[in-house]
Formats: sequence, structure tokens, C-alpha cells
Amino acid sequence: MFFVTLSRLIGPTQPITATAGEDITLPCHLVPGENVAAMTSEWTRPDLDPRFVFLWRAGQDLINMKNPSYKGRSSLFTDELKHGNISLKLSKVKPADEGRYRCYIPDKNEEAFIDLVVGAVSSPVISLSNLDKAISGVVLQCESAGWYPEPELLWLDGEGNLLSAGPTETLRGPDDLYTVSSRVTVEKRHSNNITCRVQQRNTNQNEYFQLNSSSAAPIIIGVVVSLALSIVLILIGVFFIWRRNKTSKTQINLPCCQNYYLKFFLQGLKQHTCKVINLFVLH
Repeated sequence: MFFVTLSRLIGPTQPITATAGEDITLPCHLVPGENVAAMTSEWTRPDLDPRFVFLWRAGQDLINMKNPSYKGRSSLFTDELKHGNISLKLSKVKPADEGRYRCYIPDKNEEAFIDLVVGAVSSPVISLSNLDKAISGVVLQCESAGWYPEPELLWLDGEGNLLSAGPTETLRGPDDLYTVSSRVTVEKRHSNNITCRVQQRNTNQNEYFQLNSSSAAPIIIGVVVSLALSIVLILIGVFFIWRRNKTSKTQINLPCCQNYYLKFFLQGLKQHTCKVINLFVLH
């Protein structure tokens, strides 16, 4: 009595989650194990054109068949093909890699589907944007770059209550990563602790930056020093302008003539006129 064992391609039942920039493996293997090194193995994405992420045929990688965005980034564990392992290694994952992948062996007419979810997070930074003298408060700005998918930005006080803030500005870069920023005016009545939280609802990823009285001090001191320096520079400029105007009023303008038996100090020379600062008659 003979039993025929049918091989099946097995992949993960849950989506694979990756962080942008890292290397990952999309598992796919034949069960029971079987040597597939001489068989054709395909990795495709139905939503792409060309659809091939990786194509192994006649014992070699057909690079020219790949989608350009995967060239140099996708490969198989060739030493594992003899055991039926055709898992895909994907390097330097990008947000655009997110989607459904098909693992397929035509000779076996076996396929498996793997979903890839890509995320990227970054720590936010709070800075002092301005001083609001009208309400004796400060305007804080929070910015965080390098997120995927698009996150939301929240301001919280020391008790965890939401603060009313300006609209969140969102920019999407050529690398598909998002940069978000927002401003909030903090009054004296607020607690000393202010938190900027950037989060993603679908992936439960979140990062936050907490500003307390001790961490805010260097920021405020820096702004005050900058303002003081600006005022000093303005005063110096005004002084030099005043001095120049005062000097110009005391100058004596004489026609340039070599017959004058005079000794004088020239500040500058204009056509037909000598600017004289000090004038002495020589005996």
C-alpha cells in the first residue's frame, strides 16, 4: 500500500510588521521539505508592474525580470532551497514595500500569501517658538520627522489633559515618510509639565517628548540671551549712525586747491571738494 504525500507552501498567518530601513524575511517554505533548487520560484506583488519581486529559474536569479524598486534588495537563501525554503530576504525596507506578496512554485502549483506592514517612528522635539506677552505665556513648537504611516500629534498638560493647539502641519517627503509639526501657547496657569505625543492608531506606535520646568529653563534662557544680543546690536548700530551724522555736521568743505598753505587731515575725497575734519594754519 502506497501513500502519496502532497507538499504545501506554508507562510505566516499574521502580517509581517517591519520598520523602515531594516532588513526582514518573509517566510515561505514547502512542507514536507523538498529540494526545489532546480524548480522555478516566484515572489510577486499583484499590484506592481512588473510584478516580480524575485524570480528564480534554472538555478539563477533573473534580475532583469524584477521590478526596478527591488533590484539589489531582494534575495533568497539559496543554500536552503534544497530543504524547500524559499523565504524572501528584503533589505532596507521602504514604506512603498508595504502590501501583499505571493510566494509561488509553478511546478507544484502551490502558493502562499504574506502581508507586509511597514512603519516608521521618530522622537519629537519641542522648541520655544515665541513669547506671548499679552497673556504672559510662551509659544512652543513640536516637530517630528520620519513617520509612516501618517501620525497624529497631540499636546498634553501635566495631568494628561489635551491642550488646545494650532492645526498640525503635515509634509510627505520623496521617501514617503511624514514630518508633522504643531504649535501651542502655554500660559502660566498650566502646569510645569507639557508633553508632545506623536502616535499612530493602527500600529499603536507612539513617541513623546516631555518638557518640564528644568528642561524648559535652558530654552527660555537661550531665547532671552538671543533677544538681549539683538537689542545690543541694534543699539550699537543706532550709536554709529548717530555719531556719523554728528561728524558730518562739523565738517568744513573747502575747494581743493594746492595754493592753500594749510595742513589738514582728509577723511575722503570727492570730486571738486575736500572733506576736512581738522584744519590748522601753518606759520
